[in-house]
Amino acid sequence: MRRIVIAGCVLLLLAGCASIQNKSKEKARDQTLEGYAAALRWGGFENALSYVDPAVRAAHPLTAQQKALYNTVSIAEYETTGPVATGDDTVEQTVQLSLIVKSSQGVRNVVDHQTWRWDGTAKRWWLETGLPDITQAE
Repeated sequence: MRRIVIAGCVLLLLAGCASIQNKSKEKARDQTLEGYAAALRWGGFENALSYVDPAVRAAHPLTAQQKALYNTVSIAEYETTGPVATGDDTVEQTVQLSLIVKSSQGVRNVVDHQTWRWDGTAKRWWLETGLPDITQAE
């Protein structure tokens, strides 16, 4: 009987630890998504690049032409449908970006479909889909 009670206690402790880990991961996700949005709005695309998975950055480095293109716009609005879990360690969200073209002060709208991945080793979320494609036709 004692073994059953001890096993039950161990299971409850493990369940509690998993719950704490999930809350910590969710908090990190929310902070990351908010930080990324703020980086785009106030720091520009260069700052937002630090949220992109290092493997994605290495495989697809920004060219001088892409950097120059990103410097021609600023973000006026960043509206998201919110993250939706697509797996234990991935979430997706769709973002509506309103871009201000600096030269004309015109506004363009772009939709950005994002996939974020939890890195358990680094204890952080990485953007897998890279920076938004601002060349989309409206």
